[in-house]
Amino acid sequence: MAELFDTRQVRRAFDRAAGSYADADALHREVGSRLAESLDYLDDPALARDPPELVVDVGSGPGHQAAALQARWPKARVVAVDSAGGMLEKVRGQGGRKLNPFARRPEPVRADARALPLADRSVDVLFSNLCLQWVDDLPAVLAGFRRVLKPAGMLLVSTFGHDTLVELRSAFAAADDAPHVSPFVQIGQFGDALIEAGFKDPVLDRDLFHAAEPDMAAVMGRLRQLGATNALSTRRRTLTGRGRFERAAAAYEAMRTGDGMLPVTCEVIYAQAWGPPPGAPIRVAGVDEVQVPLSAIRVRRR
Repeated sequence: MAELFDTRQVRRAFDRAAGSYADADALHREVGSRLAESLDYLDDPALARDPPELVVDVGSGPGHQAAALQARWPKARVVAVDSAGGMLEKVRGQGGRKLNPFARRPEPVRADARALPLADRSVDVLFSNLCLQWVDDLPAVLAGFRRVLKPAGMLLVSTFGHDTLVELRSAFAAADDAPHVSPFVQIGQFGDALIEAGFKDPVLDRDLFHAAEPDMAAVMGRLRQLGATNALSTRRRTLTGRGRFERAAAAYEAMRTGDGMLPVTCEVIYAQAWGPPPGAPIRVAGVDEVQVPLSAIRVRRR
């Protein structure tokens, strides 16, 4: 079966975006900060947990969150995993302005999220911020996360949800039938994938972020700055023609809001879960089923 994403295109896009990413990643940083709030649980003295020894940031990008994780646990080994070499060069520069030149710094590792070069049951905290939307076999990736996570180790992940770029997707749908915007996972599908992978006590949350741009060209430009270009294997390999772009832009124009701007919506799904005990089944029919109605999921509108 053909892969959903062209992984080489994903890697090239983020390599090209490494230089401009810091100027356009406000959403990435905000989501990472909100995701990291759950780490306070591990520092609760009432739990009497030992500080983590190995912390892994999968899809680290330029390494802002990896640096924050290292600052939180200075003695831990923090590994920043990314498939884009350009991003890992930015990771190597993290901490360069710190007053203590001997402070431990995140360790950059070039690897695919689908094949982490880590030992079984070796990771205390696995953190992944806005990376999983670029993988086409979510259950397989989560199975790999489970493999490397220690029993009772903490999994914290975020990903874009189904309503992300809904306006842009609708605009291009009015222009032609070719896919221009990546499909994003439904929150129920994401929860099911966590359960199928065998994680313990998953908890999901979601945010809706609303931004605005002056025109469709600005929307596309911002996505290029972030490396979020069309990487679908079935994407059109030739340039989007002027006629198609104009039809899409006209459809987007019809959505212009009262302040004269074009809306841009991003849905972000957050998940927290724990590594299961050794030998726990991946899934047992009729057991460990979790059904979460959308009406019960809190949506924070920011």
